[in-house]
Amino acid sequence: MIDKDIQNQKDDRNIAIDKVGVKDIRYPITVLDKATKTQQTVALFNMYVNLPRSHKGTHMSRLVEILNEHNRRISLQNFSDILSTMKKRLNAESAHMEISFPYFVMKSSPVTHSKGLMEYQCTFKGSLNKGKDLVVMIHVPINTLCPCSKEISDFGAHNQRGEVRLQVRFKKFVWIEDLIKLVEAAASSDVYSVLKREDEKYVTEKAFQNPKFVEDIVRDIAKELERDPNITWFAVESENFESIHNHNAYAYIERDKEKQDR
Repeated sequence: MIDKDIQNQKDDRNIAIDKVGVKDIRYPITVLDKATKTQQTVALFNMYVNLPRSHKGTHMSRLVEILNEHNRRISLQNFSDILSTMKKRLNAESAHMEISFPYFVMKSSPVTHSKGLMEYQCTFKGSLNKGKDLVVMIHVPINTLCPCSKEISDFGAHNQRGEVRLQVRFKKFVWIEDLIKLVEAAASSDVYSVLKREDEKYVTEKAFQNPKFVEDIVRDIAKELERDPNITWFAVESENFESIHNHNAYAYIERDKEKQDR
């Protein structure tokens, strides 16, 4: 005989909970790929709903059941449907889900065209309350060369790897690859997984001819996003993992284009 359901009991503390659920569920998913239509990867899921003040607990196993019901068919297109199912199944007023996964792009080196897979960390963050919200976030490795170092040095200039973290809200669909290309175009030079000597020469000289501060990176990306009518909000941050300083350089821009238009 199964005992009574503790979660359904009343709670007398009269305190509502904003988010309650499950974290760090590792699950295989299929995501859209601009070059090959789809690719398989493994994601970490966080799934939450709100809990009214009168309820003692929520039924967390139902969240896992919902994930299994979709059987890897998880994308930007059905994100809202999953959130809606979470709300209905758990009798909640709001639902939240975060999916983080590595995304791989086949990238050719600039001179010898040697191919190698580049990994980009991606996150989909969504919520459904009175309205729906969906944010796509990508982490893009870049290379930067310091304009100040180039100006004051007789020989060369210091350069380093960095990372751009870009978040966007949008009206229609966005391709992960398009966001990656936008970010890489703003760097002093790209980062590659495979480089031959001829490629290294090209990348080094390109960076030297294209010095960038972190301030330049975020401004150049913001300029492109400002004129993209599909993007409604964005946040872009650039961080240099400095090669000669005992600190990192950092810059951040956030813009809500819908508020700007009012």
